[in-house]
Parts: sequence; C-alpha cells; structure tokens
Amino acid sequence: MNNFLQILCTIVLTMAQTEFPMLKNDLILKAARGEPVDRIPIWIMRQAGRYLPEFQELRSKHDFFSVCQTPTLACEVTLQPLKRFDLDASIIFSDILVIPQAMGLTVEMVPGTGPVLSKPLKDPSDLSLLVQPNVEKDLKYVGDAITLTRHKLEGKVPLIGFTGAPWTLMSYMIQGGGSSTMSKAREWLYKYPEDSCKLLQFITNTIVDYLVMQVKAGAQLLQVFESHSDFLNDELFEKYSFKYLKEISEKVKQRLREENISEVPMIAFPKGATMNSLEMLAKSRTYEVLGLDWTVDPLEARRRFGPDITLQGNLDPCALYATEQEIIDRARNMAMKFGKTRYIANLGHGILPDTPITSVMAFIEGVHSV
Repeated sequence: MNNFLQILCTIVLTMAQTEFPMLKNDLILKAARGEPVDRIPIWIMRQAGRYLPEFQELRSKHDFFSVCQTPTLACEVTLQPLKRFDLDASIIFSDILVIPQAMGLTVEMVPGTGPVLSKPLKDPSDLSLLVQPNVEKDLKYVGDAITLTRHKLEGKVPLIGFTGAPWTLMSYMIQGGGSSTMSKAREWLYKYPEDSCKLLQFITNTIVDYLVMQVKAGAQLLQVFESHSDFLNDELFEKYSFKYLKEISEKVKQRLREENISEVPMIAFPKGATMNSLEMLAKSRTYEVLGLDWTVDPLEARRRFGPDITLQGNLDPCALYATEQEIIDRARNMAMKFGKTRYIANLGHGILPDTPITSVMAFIEGVHSV
C-alpha cells in the first residue's frame, strides 16, 4: 500500500499546474481581494491537528516531522478537517520551523514541551554555523505536499501555504524553544543590533524563496505567522518585524511578476502586536489581509485600519470551551462586528488540542449564519 501511495504521489507531482482541478469555492480569495461574497469565508488556524482523533491516530504511528516531510502524509492530514467541517480553505500541514532545520539547526517536537532546538544560537559567532538553504531541494517536500494536495482537493477550496516570519524564527533559533519572555532573543536586539539585522535578513531571503516555491507548487494564498509580536514594543516591531514583513511581501510579488506567475493574496498575522504596530502594517497596504488575535476589538480595528484591507480573525480559542449555543452566538456577534465585506472568519490563534469537535461545528455554524 505504501508503495502504491508513493507511485501515486510521483505521478501526481509530475502534472503541470495548469492541470489543477477547477476551483469550486473561491470565497476566501474574493474576500481577500475585497470583492462581494454571499457568505463570510471561514478557516481555522491549526485546523489540521491535535484536536482531531484521526490526526492523533496517524501521529501514533509517525513522528511529527516525518509527517511534515512525507508528502502523502502531509496531504492526508491537510484534508482531514475538510472531511468533517464546512470550511472555506485548507492550509498545508507543515511547521514554521522547517526553515531553521533547512539552515542546519536540529529541531525536535517533544511531547508535552513543543519545539526544542538543542543547539540554539548563543552569540553572533554562531551565525557562521548556519547554511544557506537550497529551498527547491531542501524544502522540496513542502512543495510536493502542496502540489499533491491541490490535486486531491479536487477544487473544493483554496489551499493556503505559509511560513514563520523572520523575528519569530529568529527568536526560536536563539531561545531554543518556547518561552514566556524570549529574553535571550530580545537580548540580541539590544546587545547585537547589527547582527540581529544580519540574521533577520538571512532568514528573510530564505522566506522569499520558500514562499515563491510554494506558489509555484500550487498555493493559492500565503500566510506569514509573526507569532511572537507580543515580545516587541512599537519601536522594536518597526525595526525588527515590520521592515522584514514588508520586504517579504514586496519581493515575493516582484518575483512572481518577473516569472509571469499570477500573484496570490498574502496574509500577515502578527499575534500580540500593539494597535499602533497593527495600524502601521495595515496602512502600509503591503498585505491584502491582516490577521488579528483575540485581544483586538473588531470595531476599533475597522475604525483605525480603514476600509481598504481585509481583516481576519479573531475569536478567542478558549471560547470554544463554552456551550454550543454560546459559541454560535459569539461567532455570529463577532462576524457582525467585522461585517461581511473584506472579512475572513478565524480564531485569534491556533485551535487548542482538546477542543471538542462539536464546538468547531458550532463556531462554523455561527459564522455562516450571518
């Protein structure tokens, strides 16, 4: 059976992009472009993941990064939530830390702990240990998974590709894992500002190549996760996050134009960023969509960011522990505050691993009732 799947994968991956099935549901693409929609599109960050029993069953047989690095498995996991829920987009199953891996760092997913980098960067002398990835080769498995998934989706919904943002990846690479303070990474910003910029630029260059590769492979939207914006004040955000987020979007679009490839909408999700930082990013018009976490008031966001950017979010993931009726009411209320125009419904961060399946259904029902 495994041999059959590998053969099938090889056959599918040789097909030209022009042979992708016709898209049947383009609601999220219309919303990203500011076009009218007949209902609010919805997807859920980490929708393919630990809260699904079928994912847990697959993970019991395979290491986390083995799933990421095996296109048939990544494709299978990506499709799992679409078999259960009425979602309007899929997102390829992968991880933001595949980039540090490609740069030569060891990354392990430790149960109960999360990602662990056993040999993080201690000081600028360690920058010499990093290697420049050949994205087309070193991260080819992500592109292969995207191409296979586009075919297996049969045009049901668009497929989102993604990456971690430079500051988020840098902080993991220095901190060695998750942290409540990211003090080691933030120390670099003050102690080694020039080397911090050097590292961020190195990561940025790789991200641009990575996202262009994903579009070539079949990604129809791209999301950039700046998951650690909450560790940056406005000054630090502008210098060490915004600058590189802007460069990524501009260079990806430029590369796609130069290669005569249609541009795709891009989403920035700076979790925990201040309203001033969010406004800076929104008014730059660098990204078509701005993702908001659950702390941001939808009405305030609309007022400050203006009508020319699509907003995404932002129900508190913990709200999915409420009763089903309350979830429906909260989702409906959230969607009504954002409005039907230029809006993509989502949570304010990734879905939590013990979220009830019925709660997800209630969330989707509430959004679709508007």
